Order: sequence, then C-alpha cells, then structure tokens
Amino acid sequence: MRKTSAVLATLSLAVLALTGCTAAPSFGGESCDRVAGATASLTDSVTTSGEVGTAPKVEVFAPVKAKSTSYADAVVGSGEPIVSTTQPFLANATTYDGTTGEKLQTTGYDVAATQPRDIAFWSQVSPALADVLQCATGGSRVVAVLTPEDMGAAKDAGTVVIVFDITEVFLPKAEGAPQFNDAQGMPTVVRAPDGTPGVIIPDSAAPTELTTQTLIKGDGPEVKEGDTVVLNHTILNWDDKTVVNTSWGSSSIVTAASPDMVGATVGSQIMIVSPGADGAPAQVLVFDILGISPAAPPQQQ
Repeated sequence: MRKTSAVLATLSLAVLALTGCTAAPSFGGESCDRVAGATASLTDSVTTSGEVGTAPKVEVFAPVKAKSTSYADAVVGSGEPIVSTTQPFLANATTYDGTTGEKLQTTGYDVAATQPRDIAFWSQVSPALADVLQCATGGSRVVAVLTPEDMGAAKDAGTVVIVFDITEVFLPKAEGAPQFNDAQGMPTVVRAPDGTPGVIIPDSAAPTELTTQTLIKGDGPEVKEGDTVVLNHTILNWDDKTVVNTSWGSSSIVTAASPDMVGATVGSQIMIVSPGADGAPAQVLVFDILGISPAAPPQQQ
C-alpha cells in the first residue's frame, strides 16, 4: 500500500477553503517604515481604551475629516511586524461613521473564530488598508480614517473610521537553523528572499518509501496534536517536475495539525516525498510552519 503524507491529505482539503481569495498587492519593494504615513493628530479625533484583542471603547469626536488615508497607532505592540502583503496575522476591527460617530460594524472579537488573514484579504474592504496595515506589529491597536474615495463612495458620503486590533502577526517565512540531511537522491530546495521555495528534483527515480527531511529548524513553539497551524506550502510532481499547488504569493493555509506536523517547531521548513503507487504520481511537498493559531481550523467544504 502506498504511504501518503498526512500533510498532503490535509492540504488537499485546506486548499479548498482558499477558493475566491484574491492575489495580494505589493509593497513595491519599499522599506518597512511604520512612521511614514502616520498621522499622530488622529488620536485627538478618535480615542480608544481597553485591552488589545477585546472590543475597545471608542469615542469619535465627529465629524472626522480627511483629505487622504490617515492612521495612527493608539497602542504599539512588541510582536512581529507585517513585512509582507501575504504575511498572515490575526486582527479584529470595528468601523464608525466619521460624520456621526455611530458604530457601523464589528468583527466580533471572538478568539476561537478569528482566522489568520493577510493584507490581500483586508484590501478587499479597501485597497487603502494596505497602507494602514503595512509594518504594523503584533499587539498593536491602529486607528485609521478612510476617505469616501477609499471606500468607493461618492465624495460627499463622509469618512469611515476603523479601529484595528492586531493581536498576533505570524512569520512571513521559515526562520531558523539550516539542517544537514545526508539522504541521497532527494530534491534540493533554494529560496527567494521572500522565502518562496524553488525545488530542484533530480532526474533519478523517486524514493520508494515516504521520506521526511527538516530543512530549517525553527526555534518557535512545538506543534501539538489538535493545534491549528498556519503555513505556506508548495507541492510538485516528481516525474514531470511541475508545481501542482502552492500558497506562496496568495493566502497562507490554515489547517488542523496533521501527524506529520506534530513535534515540529514554528519557523521550520519541512520537505516530504511521497512515493508514487497505484497510478498516483510521486510528489514533493515543502512547507513552512509560520505559526500556531488560537482559532479553530476553518470548516472544509
């Protein structure tokens, strides 16, 4: 019987949850400078209180006007910064009518239901949020004012105030100590600066047994059974060396930890080769463990 990676089986389901996600915008190679674009005086127009991650108490001194997108960090967290448009993070938000100060919508601030998202996701609300969220750190509370143009509304529609609580920012890529592996005939992995893996598959036959290698060992928490894991992955067919699926450049995968992941540490990069059998191709899976989410894994359809 063919031995199939449990990670491959898990990812085949998790990828279905990404249907309809849009590609992320680009930072355009700009340095991660949070100071640029910030408007300190905004905190005079909007005040907040309460612990980050819980529904904040917000007072909007309406009307709040703005000629362009503006933001200010009401609380500056000490966590990871958002250095990539595809980097996953946990955030909740509440919006207010900038003209009246009335609360409009809230995400609910339910830890168990808050799924990791990225700037691509929030940019579907408004592209201007890419500027608001870029370089923000985990543990921060960000107050922003969006113009009617930002929201795709008429100029006389008034501004929208949005308060973001960014409770955790996950790693953008595997980070840790490179590991020596002496297994012969295995693929080689090279990496772009953003962490995107390039997999070089040898011309020889695929291994006949399921083979796992840790390429980078992270120094983060250990994945346990029942955890919700945030990761990026690439899957290739061995024989024709084609990429079957990848989350790099789009949204990261959020899934329940499979047995192959249990015991690995956050920040690690792992490669698994599943041998071909019963008409199924041999495949190579490379995945980066970016973090462990407190939320339950999303329901698969």
